Amino acid sequence: MRAILFDFGGTLDFPRHWLDRFVAHYQAAGIDIERAELEGAFSTATQKAYACGTRLWDYSLSRLVGFLIDLQFDHLSVRDAAAQRRLLAAVSAGKSINELKTQIRDSFVAESGVGFGVSRRLLASLAQHLKIAVVSNFYGNLDRVIGEAGFANSITTIADSGRLGFYKPDPRILAASLAQLRVHPQDAVMVGDSLSKDCAPARQMGMATVWLQHREFNEYEVASSDPVDFTIHSLEELKDFGWLAG
Repeated sequence: MRAILFDFGGTLDFPRHWLDRFVAHYQAAGIDIERAELEGAFSTATQKAYACGTRLWDYSLSRLVGFLIDLQFDHLSVRDAAAQRRLLAAVSAGKSINELKTQIRDSFVAESGVGFGVSRRLLASLAQHLKIAVVSNFYGNLDRVIGEAGFANSITTIADSGRLGFYKPDPRILAASLAQLRVHPQDAVMVGDSLSKDCAPARQMGMATVWLQHREFNEYEVASSDPVDFTIHSLEELKDFGWLAG
C-alpha cells in the first residue's frame, strides 16, 4: 500500500456526521429540536454554501460554521413553523438569537478541535510511510481548515469539491487525488464515514476501503450494495492494520 485517502467531515474532524453534531449542539444551547426537524435546514444550508463559489474560499472553520448556522436559522425561521416556535422558546428563556448562534458555533468548533488532536497524531504517524490525501465534499476552503487543524505537514494533496466542481460519489474526485499522488487505485485505500459517498466509489475504482462506522449508522445510513473491506469505529484502529505499515 502506497497511499491512504481520507474523507474530512465526520472522519478527520470528529467521528460523527455534521448533521448529528449540529443537532447535539442546538440541543445543548437549549433549542429542543430533533434530527428530522433540522435535516431540511442542514441540507438547504449545505447546498447554498456549495453554490457560493469563491466567496467561502478564505473562510476559517469558525467562520464557515457560523455561516452555515445563519443559513440554517434562516430556513428554520421561514420554512418550519414548529422549529420557529422552538427557536422563540429558546429566546424567551433568556438568550438572543445571536447568542444562540454563537454558542452553537463555538461548541461545534471546539468539538472539532478534539477530533483534530486525535487525527493530527495519526496522520503524522502514517505520513512516515504513506502518501496521504484528503478528499471531501467541501466549500473551497478545505486547505485553510486543514492548515488550522495542524494537518498540512502530513498531507500530500487535498481534493476539495468546492474547487474541483464535482462531488462524491462522483469518482472523478478520487481519480484527481490519485493522479496528484501518482498512485494506482490498487495501491491505495479510502477511509471515510459514508458507505455510499466514500466506500462505494472507491471500491468500484479498485481501491481498498475502510468504513468508519458512526453509532448513528443503524438509523440513518443507507447501506451500499458493495461490501467494504474493513469496518472500524475509531481512526486509531488503523494503527493495528499491519498492511498500512511501511
